Amino acid sequence: MKRQIITIDEKRCTGCGDCIPGCPEGALQVIDGKARLISDLFCDGLGACIGHCPTGAMKIETREAEPYDEKRVMHESIAKGGPNVIAAHLHHLMDHGQSDFVQQALEYLEEEGIANPLESEAAREPAPQSAHAGHHHAAHAGGCPGSRTIDFSANGKSDTAVATMPGAPAESALRQWPIQLHLVSPQAPYFQGSDLLLAADCVAFAVGDFHGSFMRGKSLAIACPKLDSEMHIYVDKLAAMIDMSHINTITVAIMEVPCCGGLMSIVAEAQRKAKRKVPVKKVVISLQGETLSEEWV
Repeated sequence: MKRQIITIDEKRCTGCGDCIPGCPEGALQVIDGKARLISDLFCDGLGACIGHCPTGAMKIETREAEPYDEKRVMHESIAKGGPNVIAAHLHHLMDHGQSDFVQQALEYLEEEGIANPLESEAAREPAPQSAHAGHHHAAHAGGCPGSRTIDFSANGKSDTAVATMPGAPAESALRQWPIQLHLVSPQAPYFQGSDLLLAADCVAFAVGDFHGSFMRGKSLAIACPKLDSEMHIYVDKLAAMIDMSHINTITVAIMEVPCCGGLMSIVAEAQRKAKRKVPVKKVVISLQGETLSEEWV
């Protein structure tokens, strides 16, 4: 079986990062000043990133594709890139809930006597996933800053705090970054033992008091079942949150329009795939922001 894979000419690549948004699978990152294909596993070979490259450094190559072999990929591609590429690859696998491949990668590193860069990250940053007094600490190096895991729980805000001063701006109840389901890591610290709010993109714009009514005390992920691609990644991430992060509950907030119902289907599929089962609440919002129904399903 042959499959198409993106290939990058390092001599032409300037590290501008214009290709990153064009890869919805998150297979590309800028590391050490060059665009890198972090994992063959998530490259669909369609070349959406090519049109964003101003130097023509990217192209599609067709090669024989065997069943995915994590240790082989580590040996032939990832390990040669050095510790930053290895770390980004491990985080990439974890972000997509690929725990088996993570274990195989770690076994390869041990067999080859290569240091696990995640261990050095932990030693280098004693509080790697918090934000305090305006200083944000990224969960991992490399890649787009917009997808780095940040936990706001150490900034002194209370989950139950609300703005009470007359005329004062409403306080944000956001506890984390990122929030888009494609970007979040299912094993991020803010998901551990949390109550997850999974909201359709439009809900926050319809509900005037979205932060106060829905977000207080919850971790958050947002998605659009109609416009987002690669829904199987959403299923895998939610299943990983259930099994690996041991989330307590899932509240699914959707609009009354039919296309929003797909978010419930994604959650149901994740529940079937996960080993654990968690309670799920379905909240339906009207086009004018009213709660039409709220029930545990």
